[in-house]
Amino acid sequence: MAIVVRLDVALAKRKMTSRELALQVGISEHYVSILCSGRARGVRFNTLDAICRILGCQPGELLEYMPDAEDHPEDLVVNG
Repeated sequence: MAIVVRLDVALAKRKMTSRELALQVGISEHYVSILCSGRARGVRFNTLDAICRILGCQPGELLEYMPDAEDHPEDLVVNG
């Protein structure tokens, strides 16, 4: 996937555990784990808003766009 979640990095910078974040946001630790691992298929804006408020960050610190090779086939070099 082209979107990389950096929530684990943001938590580490603030010396906060996923359990603490889950309790403050009002979501399960399991969902925080899914977010940190990049397995989430989406995130509600109100959840993202709460995470940003609690961590004191911008969404761009938590989410990064990294295009896959198949997203830009014109960038691939073809031998032949």
